[in-house]
Amino acid sequence: MGPTFRTQRLRLAWLLALPFLYLSRPSPRMILLGVLFSLSGLLLRARAAGSIQKDRELATGGPYNRLRHPLFLGSFLLGLGLALAGGRWWFPILFSSLFVWLYHRTIQAEEAELMRRFGAGYESYRKEVPAIVPRFRPFIPSNPSPGFRFWLYRRNKEWQAALGALIGFGLLWAKMFLLG
Repeated sequence: MGPTFRTQRLRLAWLLALPFLYLSRPSPRMILLGVLFSLSGLLLRARAAGSIQKDRELATGGPYNRLRHPLFLGSFLLGLGLALAGGRWWFPILFSSLFVWLYHRTIQAEEAELMRRFGAGYESYRKEVPAIVPRFRPFIPSNPSPGFRFWLYRRNKEWQAALGALIGFGLLWAKMFLLG
């Protein structure tokens, strides 16, 4: 069996990291703007990762009561922040295009798996809760899953996203000061 789609996405991200750093023209203003977007994405991802027992229960607590894919939205905000911090007008456009192309397929596959695993419970949830754009009024399921649990955050290794963001912004900051 070949690499998973998740592994392929991560490999693509690392493959694009060097050209991104080479072509970037970071400035203090764009780094600050990027940090704000990325921080909101990291916070959303952290809250979602601490609210989901992957492959064990249908997550409906925490941010999952407002959108079905908070981890993906968090990833988008995180990546968009880094793209903005790169200082090129076309970075966010390129990133957004690649993200939609890659994650459309990911969402379809995940939803098919959730439907297979949780059946009518997931179908009811899917009808009430939007995929990516959060709803204002939370979804109240008949059997809600618990909200944030720190041990889940650790088990889901969400700290890796924060470490990656820290490294990315650190490299952009270093480039700004070292190369002007």
